Amino acid sequence: MTAAAPRMAAADRRQHLIETAIRLFTDGSYHGTTTAEIARAAGVSEPILYRHFASKRDLYLAALEHVWARTREEWERKIDEATDACSAVEAIGKGHVSVRSPKLQLAELWVQALGEASEDADLKRHLRRHMREVHDFVADLVRRGQQQGAIAAGRDADSEAWIMLAGGILGMVGRRVGLLDDEELQAIRAARLSWLRG
Repeated sequence: MTAAAPRMAAADRRQHLIETAIRLFTDGSYHGTTTAEIARAAGVSEPILYRHFASKRDLYLAALEHVWARTREEWERKIDEATDACSAVEAIGKGHVSVRSPKLQLAELWVQALGEASEDADLKRHLRRHMREVHDFVADLVRRGQQQGAIAAGRDADSEAWIMLAGGILGMVGRRVGLLDDEELQAIRAARLSWLRG
């Protein structure tokens, strides 16, 4: 049994619940993880969890936004550190080796929600908006690379962004089911970078 969490301010408790949910969702699944399990792992009662989130879906959406904020922050740091946008794409692609990395968690949360989204209109709408926001961030990075001359001008930035998002999902699925090893993932990344550079 998990020990009770220490007393926290409401914002800190909410953050603790989100981080606990992220861990449980990415270790297991959205469908298979119950609010009772999340509350227990966070060291609170289920009624406490429901003071912060009206439903498991609301907690999932908060988890998704939290992971995207962390991923975006990490990507922006890599963009700032890179010599050009293509180098930033390469650094971003390599930056998800840990199962606790925000990028991998983001792909995990997307895949887990897909099955639920077909039966949950609110989740579907939120996931569509969210994935479009991530796409737009990546497409803007590709356009920046094209302006810098680091990415071939003939590449369609919107299409390339969708391919990159699909690659992130493929990498996560590949790791989860043992379909792709690190060498294969590196080869895929190298082929994509070669294509982007022209």
